Amino acid sequence: MPELRHRTPRRAGTPPTARVRGARTRAVVRAAVLLAALGSALGATGCGKEGSPPARGPQPGKLPRYTVDTGFALPGSPTWQRAKKRGRLTIGVKEDQPGMGEMNPATGVYSGFDVEIANMVAASLGFDPDKDVTYKAIASANRETALQNGQIDYYVGTYTINDGRKKLVGFAGPYYIAGQKLLVRADEEGLRGPQDMAGRKICSAVGSTPLQRIEADHPEAVSVAYDSYAICVDNLLNNQVDAVTTDDTILLGYAAKDPEKLRVVGKAFSEEPYGIGVPREDTELAQALDTAITAHEKNGDWKRAYDVTLGLSGVPAPPPPRIDRSLTS
Repeated sequence: MPELRHRTPRRAGTPPTARVRGARTRAVVRAAVLLAALGSALGATGCGKEGSPPARGPQPGKLPRYTVDTGFALPGSPTWQRAKKRGRLTIGVKEDQPGMGEMNPATGVYSGFDVEIANMVAASLGFDPDKDVTYKAIASANRETALQNGQIDYYVGTYTINDGRKKLVGFAGPYYIAGQKLLVRADEEGLRGPQDMAGRKICSAVGSTPLQRIEADHPEAVSVAYDSYAICVDNLLNNQVDAVTTDDTILLGYAAKDPEKLRVVGKAFSEEPYGIGVPREDTELAQALDTAITAHEKNGDWKRAYDVTLGLSGVPAPPPPRIDRSLTS
């Protein structure tokens, strides 16, 4: 499994967050990640999660480096001021989504497109991703509470912007437009979208919106539910189901693990604009993040980040979405 970044092995007694110390340089982290990837390619280990596909596929590309804006200041943002005082950012992420936000339990390294987004904007805010960032894994159900209580400074983790959430937290972005698609075996020719699902076994996670959409909008399909997408993918590889469905970002992550056996097909049949979650009243921070996202799209960082994460699936980077400035007005 191509592991791409960013956390040094956890020391005994430290909290379960990702702390990258100044003494642990980016070069050291990269070397550890590439050695782990090489070991996986030689069959030394699996992907660290039961039910995940075997570690195959292309080696990760060169990780982007993000220029730290050492002169940046945001006095109107209480969140930024607290982070500046403590000397580091605390960023909420996912730890179980290949290609987006995943933590390797063997190395403690976080990797994925969301992790790259989190770090490129951290650099724009004046924090060095190598030594001034702590990652904190936050479950989906706890994201709003973590932002409201100040447990994290901002959140990057397949976080769809919607009206209900906007009542509770603020958003910057969107930085990516995801959509529900299908993951199939590479030799599958007859299943490319909802129009082909009649009588086919379509797998998703228990309680997920994608599963509910299949059951409500496509009753002609045979819906199958497991506790995790990893189990769905395992059953897909073992010919027990015909497809896995969820956001294309998650599916692209699994395809990147095993591109010779898995591929993402068809057009999206939902729209999920991913944003960076911030404390609701901190519009100054959200506006600064919007500016940072735009700058990294223009200078090519956004595409480079995609290419070494989701791009390993073989699906080229889409155009970045337009930033919605109305979210921070």
